[in-house]
Amino acid sequence: MKKTDIGVVAFIYAICALFLVMTLRLPAAAQTYPLFIIILLAALTTLYVVQMVRAAKKRGVTSGLEDFEGFLPKQFFPILGMVVLYLVIMYFAGFYIATLVFMAACLLFLKVPKWQILLSTAVILVLVYCAFTLFLKVKLPMGLLFK
Repeated sequence: MKKTDIGVVAFIYAICALFLVMTLRLPAAAQTYPLFIIILLAALTTLYVVQMVRAAKKRGVTSGLEDFEGFLPKQFFPILGMVVLYLVIMYFAGFYIATLVFMAACLLFLKVPKWQILLSTAVILVLVYCAFTLFLKVKLPMGLLFK
């Protein structure tokens, strides 16, 4: 068992609790699927806890920090900042504009060749539009500027 896994398990349980509270505010007819997913996530997390305890009994407890040996903070934190900025831009400009800007910025930052940035961004946006907007009829965030 790794000590770092304890924090992950606690975080997953907190997510389950948060979504459970939000789901119970929905009308009864709309609660079925979210409750199923929440229960499934909590059950799988519990199975993982059981696996962690068994591993701790057999092999002992390790720090888990060895998994972060190749961690690159100079990449992680700027990308994390871009994710936060992505959410802000999505709130104001909508999903498609925010996704276009986010993907281009992240891929430029990671030094991906420009033709791959253009191709992957275009393909993702077209796939999302076809799958969610046309096929599933899901309304993606439009943003405050376009309401």
